[in-house]
Amino acid sequence: MHIGFLIPLLTALFSGYLFKKITNEIAYLAGAVAVFCILLSLILAPWEIQLFVLIIVLVVTKKLLQQNESKMNFEQTDRNHKEIREKR
Repeated sequence: MHIGFLIPLLTALFSGYLFKKITNEIAYLAGAVAVFCILLSLILAPWEIQLFVLIIVLVVTKKLLQQNESKMNFEQTDRNHKEIREKR
């Protein structure tokens, strides 16, 4: 397995650390470098790792959508109850 994708990944982790620690304008440059390096490391990663990341993203997205849907249903039910109380 080719491990060349680890170089941009480690650079991204270091840049992300700098982004959190530095408070001036250079932090924005470090954040941009971190995003670029993460994308580059995903492009260079072996297909097994890309597949693993894809599965994680799909699972997390599904859970977040379920949480948002339940919040929306709760809010809609709450609005309906308020409307019923106002009519009385």
